[in-house]
Amino acid sequence: MLIDIGANLTHDDFRIDLEEVLDSAYGAGISNVIITGASVNGSTQAAELATRNPKLYSTAGIHPHHAEETNAYALVKIRELAKHPKVRAIGETGLDFFRDFSSRKAQIASFEAHIEMAIATRLPMFLHERDAHKTFFEILKSYREKLSNIVVHCFTGQRDALHKYIELDCHIGFTGWICDERRGAHLLSMIKDVPLNRIMIETDAPYLLPRNISPKPKSRRNEPKYLTIICQTAADAAGLSFQSLAQHTSKNAQLFFNLF
Repeated sequence: MLIDIGANLTHDDFRIDLEEVLDSAYGAGISNVIITGASVNGSTQAAELATRNPKLYSTAGIHPHHAEETNAYALVKIRELAKHPKVRAIGETGLDFFRDFSSRKAQIASFEAHIEMAIATRLPMFLHERDAHKTFFEILKSYREKLSNIVVHCFTGQRDALHKYIELDCHIGFTGWICDERRGAHLLSMIKDVPLNRIMIETDAPYLLPRNISPKPKSRRNEPKYLTIICQTAADAAGLSFQSLAQHTSKNAQLFFNLF
């Protein structure tokens, strides 16, 4: 059984056929899915969706793309959601200096506000970092001793960044990016660097459809059922069997998100 630690199931792409998508995932061996919360509304919808299904859980946070929306009201709402029994992590939050959809000042302020919330609630953190390693690492390091578990989700960076996060005892989440020979091939050689008790896998559906799926779905929409492709690709790169990596990643996710 596999656990998808990050899927955007509240996305419009799943509005019509979500139940069929989930049935397909369960049929493929996906036991649980963590729904990513990336805004106040999205986090609220994620928690509501998880409430209706015993196999679903969620996170609550504001993505750095939406950091300009982080204000006192928004933080109160996220803090309220953090008390929800199906919300198992604070996030998605972090820094994205690749697109800069929100100002870097706003991103940093939002990130630090989420960190303070995670410290207060003792919930783990579900983090996003793209092209912002230096600032992201410095902030995270300054708070690390006060935080519980952390996952740097959808890791796409370089080896030096990976090792810095491992030094901070972070978990590392790999997506279909590792299945992309154009931009993710460098990650394959790094998978062995991640301790087996710190590696997790995710689809980030409906984004990042694994490019090594054959035949490719006509919709080009990623789904939790394709986590099996990511697991096999990561296992091959790590020199492990599918079953071995599946067991490690699932156990890590169960512990991280307290799914017992």
